[in-house]
Amino acid sequence: MLTIYSDDHRLHHGAAEFYRGRLVPCFEMPARADQVLGRVRSLGLGPIVPPDRFDRAALTRVHTEDFVRFLETAWGEWSALGETGDALPYAWPAADLRQDVPPDHIDGKLGFYSIDAAVPITAGTWTAVRSSADCALTGARHLAEGGNSAFALCRPPGHHAGARAMGGFCYLNNAAIAAQYLRDHGSARVAVLDVDYHHGNGTQAIFYDRGDVLFVSLHGDPKQEYPFFLGYADETGTGAGLGANRNYPLPWGTTGAQYLSVLDSAISDIAAFGADSVVVSLGVDTFVEDPISHFELVANDFTSIGQRIASLGRPTLFVLEGGYAVADIGGNVAAVLTGFAGA
Repeated sequence: MLTIYSDDHRLHHGAAEFYRGRLVPCFEMPARADQVLGRVRSLGLGPIVPPDRFDRAALTRVHTEDFVRFLETAWGEWSALGETGDALPYAWPAADLRQDVPPDHIDGKLGFYSIDAAVPITAGTWTAVRSSADCALTGARHLAEGGNSAFALCRPPGHHAGARAMGGFCYLNNAAIAAQYLRDHGSARVAVLDVDYHHGNGTQAIFYDRGDVLFVSLHGDPKQEYPFFLGYADETGTGAGLGANRNYPLPWGTTGAQYLSVLDSAISDIAAFGADSVVVSLGVDTFVEDPISHFELVANDFTSIGQRIASLGRPTLFVLEGGYAVADIGGNVAAVLTGFAGA
């Protein structure tokens, strides 16, 4: 399997995020990608290549122009104030506040273009974010040119980023950008399967009114779990997208056997949809020892996930999302990939 990876991810290394009433060290850290890369190399899963640079237009096929421009310029505006630490939002346009007028000041922009305070912007964030998207796009192009599979070792992750908002460690939505690229280059129908512990709210929102991209997600029940305000089973799409959104919210304590049973239903959804290609938002924070999650999957379960995805028989792009048990993330990601490749 082809792996696409860039060292640029290390340029994004936030000092802290706001979590449960405290500023804490970021759960999303460079060591995550380093661990995955090390395991991919040690197992000899296939060639590892750097991403190619894609036109900015590939980003604005999914995200709004003003949001992309904000990401490009945020650090410059922040540092122009004499600030040297991370830029973090502290005020948001919630209910009863206006959401149609972007502020001029960077403090306002940080809140306007985010959903939470887990998205620090540093001097290297934009370079890392852009390279992460390029990894996903390079993988998508590999499929569009006839490849069977690829793994985009993306960092930062992306599935919480919406068309005009960052959040949950995510800035650009790598999986959505890749899915759109596949649509633009020969795939009449694309399925996005999100197996991250947290619901891919950004991906859902981007494709919610479209019938050409199916979004299917297994995740912690939003009654209990981030992102709390999206991911319910009754969210099935709207307009042309009605029926092209399937959520499988699961309770805390979900075991591997329970998870795999529901994954079988998700796989059936994708098969019935008739997808020409599949993008997998590959989060392994469903692991029993993940520090911010509450499922109970173990190593063998990740192998089974890969095998079930392979049963679709579709060209498949894996895009790295979450997984915060850093010592175990490499093994768990590799288990999915080897399960897929060996099926």
